[in-house]
Amino acid sequence: MNHRTTDGKKRIGATETSFTIIELLRDHPGATITTLAEETGRSKSTVHNHLQTLRGMGYVVHEDGSYHLGLGFLDLGNAARERWNLYEIAKSEMDDLVSAVGERAQLMVEEQGKGVYIYQTKADAGIQTDSHIGATVALHATAVGKSYLAHLPPEELEPLQKQIDLDGRTDRTLTDWETLETEFETVREQGYAFNDEERLVGMQAVGAPILNDEGEALAAISVSGPTTRMSGEWYRQEVPEMVTQAARVISIRATYS
Repeated sequence: MNHRTTDGKKRIGATETSFTIIELLRDHPGATITTLAEETGRSKSTVHNHLQTLRGMGYVVHEDGSYHLGLGFLDLGNAARERWNLYEIAKSEMDDLVSAVGERAQLMVEEQGKGVYIYQTKADAGIQTDSHIGATVALHATAVGKSYLAHLPPEELEPLQKQIDLDGRTDRTLTDWETLETEFETVREQGYAFNDEERLVGMQAVGAPILNDEGEALAAISVSGPTTRMSGEWYRQEVPEMVTQAARVISIRATYS
């Protein structure tokens, strides 16, 4: 069965079912056919057929009556990330940044109106949340996203505004473009953005853009940590200095590599 998206484009039902199963196995490793059938709303026989196809292609494995993602996805993931040479350019600088700050850092690029983390690293004391390499995040509710959006030229920002759902992740999330655009002005002036518990309660972050030689955003990086440690002058002044310096170095390397 074929479906149509809200913009009228066709979607292939069988393909959608396979990827729904894949995403469920990502979120629930070891799921059974019964669980997958309940979650997808498909029959057990339909789910079984999709799983057998994915097993034959090396993307799903069957162990003790349950299913897991196969290692075939590693090759696909690496190929997707290699499209962004920023990963190799930024890695060492971000590792140094984490050593200096003692928290967690991430490198984000934008794709189809969402932020996608293509690299993440953390210190031993860094807090692991639901974010990980490959995770998508809301651009309007993150320091990386806001620093990226603030440095886009109008002809690139305007189409993105139509794709971004300004939903409230917490009661501190900015959910209208007028307020965001006012904040973008501040971000451009100071060179970095804050995330004051706008995505997750108890977590704050500082983000800065990776810019090309015309001052336009290519990507963004951020450092995030718990409010108990990311506070005061350390959070408001010292961490931003380190994050923006790292972003400048990565920007130079990206421009001239």
